[in-house]
Amino acid sequence: MSAPVVLVDRPAPHVARLLINRPEKRNAIDYEVREQLTQQLISLLGDRSTRALVIGGVGGVFSAGGDVPSMRGLTEEQALARMQHIHVLCRLLAGARFPVVSAMEGIAAGAVVGLALLGDCIVGGPGTRVMFPFLRLGLVPDWGQLLTLPRRVGIGHARRILTSGETVSGEAAQRIGLLDVLVSDDQVMDAAVRKASEFAHLPQEAFSRMKLRLGEVSGSLVEELAREASDQVVCLLGDEFEEGYAAFSEKRAPDFLRKEGTL
Repeated sequence: MSAPVVLVDRPAPHVARLLINRPEKRNAIDYEVREQLTQQLISLLGDRSTRALVIGGVGGVFSAGGDVPSMRGLTEEQALARMQHIHVLCRLLAGARFPVVSAMEGIAAGAVVGLALLGDCIVGGPGTRVMFPFLRLGLVPDWGQLLTLPRRVGIGHARRILTSGETVSGEAAQRIGLLDVLVSDDQVMDAAVRKASEFAHLPQEAFSRMKLRLGEVSGSLVEELAREASDQVVCLLGDEFEEGYAAFSEKRAPDFLRKEGTL
């Protein structure tokens, strides 16, 4: 029986971790990886004890990107089905109710960069190498990157990186905002787990509503204020605000896990 191409474990309380497990292919993402990531994510989203997620790869490598040989020889119908399969995972990840942290160890190319950009925090090291090989392959960036990359680094940086095909080092990635946290290479995964553990203590209802609005920006101030009012009414009447207010009054840190009885 072959090993699963996605491993799942619990490296910290309330934190799940998904690891791409194709070391012989430098964790390249093919159909089976996408499918297992999708199914594991669906399972985790239904588990209320999971309050944060780390995504990474085995062997100190995040991923060499999409499995290019598997993209050749497709019919139009198969090419469309491939993109639709990718987009199921994109939507699940972007809309996840909990924070998603990517451990960008070693090589991070193409598809997996798009995956990371759909999350909430990216951790890397000086040895991280971020690559965007799409145009060299005669392809457009996918996994939502023509939206998510400019939002992170600005249109100028995004255009330069995508058209040049240059490899972006960990230090350069942090300078332009592509990485949120830069640590030594041997600490990337541990730092990602620590960051996810911090995120796990956030108020889940308030966070998920904030995340949705940051990901789907309002078209006008009128629309944004309407969405703001809707969200804040729910939050003002919820248990999270009760705990936040009690902590404020008692001059202590809020404990949203205790309030939900998830300790």
